[in-house]
Amino acid sequence: MESYGSVTYSEHFLISFLATVGFALAGESFNLYRPWRAGFFKQLVFYTILSWAVALILVLGSLFFTKLSVSFSRVTFGLLFSLAILSLLGWSLCFALFLFHIRSKGFNTRNVAIIGLTKGAVRLAEQIQGRPETGFRLLAIYDDRAPERLDPQYHSLLQGAVAEGVTQAKQKKFNIVHIAMPLTDEASVKEILYQLGDTTDNVQLIPDFFTYCLMNATMAHVGQVQTISIYNNPMKGGSAALKRVEDIILAMGILTFIALPMLVIALGIKLTSKGPVMFKQHRYGLDGNEIKKLKFCSMTVDENGATVTQAIKNDARITPLGAFLRITSLDELPQLLNVLVGSMSVVGPRPHAVSNNEEYRKRVDYYMLRHKVKPVITGWAQINGWRGETDTIEKMQMRIKFDLEYIRHWSLWMDFKIVLFTFTKGFVGKNVY
Repeated sequence: MESYGSVTYSEHFLISFLATVGFALAGESFNLYRPWRAGFFKQLVFYTILSWAVALILVLGSLFFTKLSVSFSRVTFGLLFSLAILSLLGWSLCFALFLFHIRSKGFNTRNVAIIGLTKGAVRLAEQIQGRPETGFRLLAIYDDRAPERLDPQYHSLLQGAVAEGVTQAKQKKFNIVHIAMPLTDEASVKEILYQLGDTTDNVQLIPDFFTYCLMNATMAHVGQVQTISIYNNPMKGGSAALKRVEDIILAMGILTFIALPMLVIALGIKLTSKGPVMFKQHRYGLDGNEIKKLKFCSMTVDENGATVTQAIKNDARITPLGAFLRITSLDELPQLLNVLVGSMSVVGPRPHAVSNNEEYRKRVDYYMLRHKVKPVITGWAQINGWRGETDTIEKMQMRIKFDLEYIRHWSLWMDFKIVLFTFTKGFVGKNVY
C-alpha cells in the first residue's frame, strides 16, 4: 500500500472522508444549507465555523481511539484544517457578495405581492424594502379598503382590490403571495386561499401577532387530525440536546476560570457577615415547575415567602460586600451549578421571585410564556438594559417583551451574541441594587 511518510494514502482519505461527513452532518443540523436570503452573513460565518469544529472533533476523536494520531504531523494537520476553514469562509463570503450583487441588479429575485395592508403587512414590507440582499421584490399590495384608510407610505404600491390581486396571481405576475388579512376575517381568508389554489404561486399566511401571541407555532397532529401548536418550546428533540450540550460546555468552561474567585467570594462573605455563604431561592422553572436557585448571600435577610420585596437603592438589608456582588452580578455565579444539574440554562429569560410571578402574571399579557424554557443566568432582556429593579409595570412589560422575543427567535447564534454582550454590558446596570 502506497504511503506518504508514515501515513498511508488510505488513512489520509479516511480522515478527509470523516471531516467531510462530519461537516455535512453538522451543517445540516445547524441548518447551514438554508437559502440565506435573510442576508445574515454573521450567522453564516458562525455556523460554518461551528460545523467545522464538530468535524474537527470527530476526526480527532477517531485518531485518538484508533491510535493513528501518533502517525500524523501536528503542524501539517493544523495547517490543513486551518486552510480548510479559511477556504470555506472565503467561498461563503465570495458567494454571498456575488448573490448580493446580482440581486441588486434585479437577478435571482422573487416577485412578491401582499394582500391586506395590515400592521403585519407593513412590517413585512419594511423588511423586504430594507434588505435588498434577500432577493425579494415587492411589486404590489392589494386591499379592499379606500386608500385614505391605509398607510400613506405604501400608496404607490397599492394596485387595487383583493380580487385584482388574485387575478394578477393567476396570470403568473408573482412568485410569492403573502396574505396579511386579519385572521378574524375567516370567510375572506378562506375565499382568498381557495382562489389562489388556482395558481402556482407560493402562498404564505402572515399571522396577526396583534391578535395572537404566537410562540414557535408549528404544525402538529393527533392521529389524523391536523393541529397548530400556538405556544411551544423551541428547544425540543435535537434542539433540546444541542442546548443542553451548550449549557454544559459553557458552565464547565466558566467554572474552570472562576472556581478560585468563587472561593475568595465565599471566604469574604463568611468573614464579613453572619449566616451561610449561599442560599436557595424558590423560582419557577421549565413549564412553571418550582426549582431552587443558588446565590451568594448579599443581604441580611432571606426572603422566600409569599411576599418578596425587591431590592432598591440604598437598601439597608444589603451588606457592604453584598452591594458589590449584586452590582457586578457576582452573586449569581453559583447558578452555574444549577446549570450543570439541569434545572437552569445559561441564556434565556431570567427567573423572578415566585411572589412576583403570581403578581405580574395577572398584570402583564403572556407573562407565563417565558416559562416555556428553563430560567437562566443572563438573557436578551438583560443585555438590552432591562436588568435590575422593576418598580413600574412598564419596566416589567419591556422585560417580558424581550424574553418572549428571545424564545421566538432562539438560535445558537443568538445565544452566542448574548454571552458575548454579557461580558461587555450585561453584568452591570443603572437599576441594579
